[in-house]
Amino acid sequence: MGKKSSVSILCFLIITLSAISVSVQNQICNETDGRFNPNSSYDRNRLLVLSTLSSNVTAQDGYFNGSTGVGPDRVYAMGMCAPGAAPGACSSCINDATGNLLQVCLNQTNAFIWFGEEIHCLVRYSNRSFSGLLVLEPYRVLFNYMDIETNLRREFDSVWDRLMSRMVTRASSSVRNNSSTSSSSLSSPSRYYAKDVSPVPVYGNISVLMHCTPDVSSQDCKICLESSVDYYKRWYPGKRGVIILRPSCFFRWELYRFSGAFDEATNLASLPPPKPSVDNLTNIPKIDTRISGGVIAAIVIGNFVLIIMSAIGIAISKRRKQKQEVELLTESVRFDLKTIEAATSNFSERNKLGQGGFGAVYKGMLMNGTEIAVKRLSKTSGQGEVEFKNEVVVVAKLQHINLVRLLGFSLHGEEKLLVYEFVHNKSLDYFLFDHEKRIQLDWTVRCNIIGGITRGILYLHQDSRLKIIHRDLKAGNILLDSDMNPKIADFGMARIFRMDQTVANTSRVVGTFGYMPPEYVTHGQISTKSDVYSFGVLVLEIISGRKNSSFYQMDGLVNNLVTYVWKLWENKSLPELIDPVIREDCKIADVIRYIHIGLLCVQENPEDRPTMSTIHQMLTTSSMTLPIPLPPGFFFRDGPRSSPFAESLLPGPSTRMSFPCSIDDASITSVSPR
Repeated sequence: MGKKSSVSILCFLIITLSAISVSVQNQICNETDGRFNPNSSYDRNRLLVLSTLSSNVTAQDGYFNGSTGVGPDRVYAMGMCAPGAAPGACSSCINDATGNLLQVCLNQTNAFIWFGEEIHCLVRYSNRSFSGLLVLEPYRVLFNYMDIETNLRREFDSVWDRLMSRMVTRASSSVRNNSSTSSSSLSSPSRYYAKDVSPVPVYGNISVLMHCTPDVSSQDCKICLESSVDYYKRWYPGKRGVIILRPSCFFRWELYRFSGAFDEATNLASLPPPKPSVDNLTNIPKIDTRISGGVIAAIVIGNFVLIIMSAIGIAISKRRKQKQEVELLTESVRFDLKTIEAATSNFSERNKLGQGGFGAVYKGMLMNGTEIAVKRLSKTSGQGEVEFKNEVVVVAKLQHINLVRLLGFSLHGEEKLLVYEFVHNKSLDYFLFDHEKRIQLDWTVRCNIIGGITRGILYLHQDSRLKIIHRDLKAGNILLDSDMNPKIADFGMARIFRMDQTVANTSRVVGTFGYMPPEYVTHGQISTKSDVYSFGVLVLEIISGRKNSSFYQMDGLVNNLVTYVWKLWENKSLPELIDPVIREDCKIADVIRYIHIGLLCVQENPEDRPTMSTIHQMLTTSSMTLPIPLPPGFFFRDGPRSSPFAESLLPGPSTRMSFPCSIDDASITSVSPR
């Protein structure tokens, strides 16, 4: 046997071994939507609705969409089998899929699975109604390890593109697109289903299967399938087959007739299995796992080589995932414009909550009773379009109790809408800077607000999938729920950092005056310490009940709240800062510690400011010794003219910026729920 044959056998053994060692994992347990407690009402409702799902699906000709329970414990579920599936096979597929979800997704409130070989089926559940909504993520990508020969790519791609265009059009029509079956009702799984085989030079045939859930619109089905087709073309061009699984659609193509889609399915054991991707578990066809004793040594060697190749693959995938992240984050829940119009009574004035640079904000209620806040991009203003896209990109992946939750978006012509959870109380500034209303903010409430903001920023900087710099932290962007818990809002100015990135520079300075650190205003330098500075200002405002900008030039100094507090520090008279409203119900020493932490956050040099993780420790560990703060930024000892930027930084009514940056004195959006 020649060397070339030996190498081929070894490669085949490595591929075979990898196929054997990887289990089929097509379920997606959505970690971002939260978890439920075992034996809770939600857990019991989930078991109830899933235990009856197979019988409901078969009783309704292969498709069922319903719910069980009330209020926050309500569980929405969907089950669907491929068109033409026999009742017994459909029931078996749904039962197996359900068992898989219950076994793997132990306490996630949102999950789905595309399951099966001879036929395919879908099982999905959530704590929110998804009927009629286009949902593109979470998703899973499974691909074949082999490539199309380079010299054949142009001709192959031409045939492939035409076929996929036809298939998307056929699958997204309102009736089944197979000549052997008559048109079906709109509630049937046959509604958005198409499969075909098309000849291609050299390789023989391309087999394609596309399927959308029947609850979405024809246009949304088309968007879902086109997203999957485009995803393959962008990230896996030239691979000999791909499977892309999304909550709203299924897409698969191969260079062989795969089981479950075509009558003339070949024996899967004779087909080359896909190679496991590093960042996505791969669907591996069943193969004969019997291995003779003569190849044991080769398998051991194969294992070693596979480990080396996997390590290389992980490094490559990390780089690719960084490039994908921003684009894929935009794939969130898409609402139909008519749904939003109905929820807001066609954007009536009585539902209007506020107005900002972005546009108007409206309160609404979906058909399932969910209250929402809708940010509507102004059609006449050029400002806000970039912020709109940025906010979808940033917030789509952020799920934290102290961040306002993005439920979805809508794009329809000139209408650009962001759909958020509705936060029942108004923003922090509504209470904090009003002499009568801030009496509702006692010291306990203010401590809770500071702690919640800390945890929210810490999540953005360190604990989320992305590293986010908010860039516009202020009292107006902190919303309060019915229990006065804070939720950070308005991510239109946020910046995404690589996890290993510490600093970035920009030529366009945006934000709200008084909350921006000196290195950002003067040099356009952005880092996590930018948010730390803003947080420090916010802490001092919460303790004093006064705006940072409420102080003006006095005694030859550029004065604001920060510089005023520094003077109190130097004079050892920090108790003078404490809001009279909270003096009687607080321990002065505790409040002074918070003031001390605030001053550490607003130090001029960003390297001197603590990180949010350190700040969290300072706030929660009273025994932790605090360092002595250095003077804050924008503190000029010899009068405003001593700094080349001093004139431009005077916070009075005639403020003008003398350097090539733009300052947004108002926030992009000011939301004040009624």
